[in-house]
Amino acid sequence: MRALRVGLIGSGYMGKCHALAWNAVAPVHGDVARPELAMLAEANEDLARERAAALGFARATGDWRALVGDPDIDVVSITTPNAFHAEMAIAALAAGKHVWCEKPMAPTLAAAEAMAAAARASGRVAMLGYNYVQNPAVRLIASLIGDGTIGQVNHLRIEMDEDFMADPAAPFSWRSEAAAGYGALDDFAVHPLSLIHTLVGLPAQVFGEMAKPWPDRPSPAGRRAVETWDIAAALLRFASGATGTIQVSRTAWGRKGRIFVQLFGDRGTIAFDQERFNEVQLFVAEGPRATRGFRTILMTPDHPPFGAFTPGAGHQLGFNDLKTMECRALIGRIAGEPSVGIDFADGLAIERIVHAIARSFREGRWIASAG
Repeated sequence: MRALRVGLIGSGYMGKCHALAWNAVAPVHGDVARPELAMLAEANEDLARERAAALGFARATGDWRALVGDPDIDVVSITTPNAFHAEMAIAALAAGKHVWCEKPMAPTLAAAEAMAAAARASGRVAMLGYNYVQNPAVRLIASLIGDGTIGQVNHLRIEMDEDFMADPAAPFSWRSEAAAGYGALDDFAVHPLSLIHTLVGLPAQVFGEMAKPWPDRPSPAGRRAVETWDIAAALLRFASGATGTIQVSRTAWGRKGRIFVQLFGDRGTIAFDQERFNEVQLFVAEGPRATRGFRTILMTPDHPPFGAFTPGAGHQLGFNDLKTMECRALIGRIAGEPSVGIDFADGLAIERIVHAIARSFREGRWIASAG
């Protein structure tokens, strides 16, 4: 497969992550051609040129439509705020490009459905930025569930907490605008849902709750009403009879990048805390009760693709390494290989759960996840 020619729309936090991944994927994995960083689009020409030079892109533009329409680009990375995802992704797919779009898909279910329909119609590969499913630790957990190590899963709990919006004096931003979506529910809860989708399959019914700890935030024009919810939770029921909970907060002082996963089976328990990124805790109900306990499994080259990054057992992988794994998965999909990842069809299933949770919150009742 020849080298892919890449266009990047947006060069903020996630844009930089995508650029680092595109730069690293060939030397790290060693089995793909080095992508060509062809063009970067930003809000204006000056910023685009500055960021293109910093991130290694050959050309720059202040018009994302020019990037999408360029015949010399094969795949488009979209890392803009949520409200822009649908228009950009649909335009890129219509232009025959493959797409790597950050999560969530879009603020509205109709827009997410349009994105999934565009992907189906185009025949192109369209993947979403759910990089946490790439973690070798998560892949190990999937294999432990699959081989019956903890038996039949009967309950799960996932918490995702950060504190970047915990300060009530923090200024109003696009994340507090209704145009961005519900708030923590689609900004954060989609990550636990991507893990649930990957590990056990999505729930059949949900019951949701959302909270808004700060009713307004400072803005240049004075106090501005917060239009989203910074805390969300959901009870889950699965077709298997299993149950679960999700709890997420963007206002949890002291939590920096915590995704705490617990999976309880009839023969054992698996626990994983993303703030201890390279460890899995496993309890199996075997042997004398007096000596039973959790054991810590450190990630090593025995847990692919850990070894592509470092040959040293117990050495540490990080967030940007997951983006490089995700980039490799995208390239694999384009080449026709099976790979771990959340495509637009999977992403739409996650979005349906999100909107079912929001509907449950509004109506105060259990909602079937597909309706």
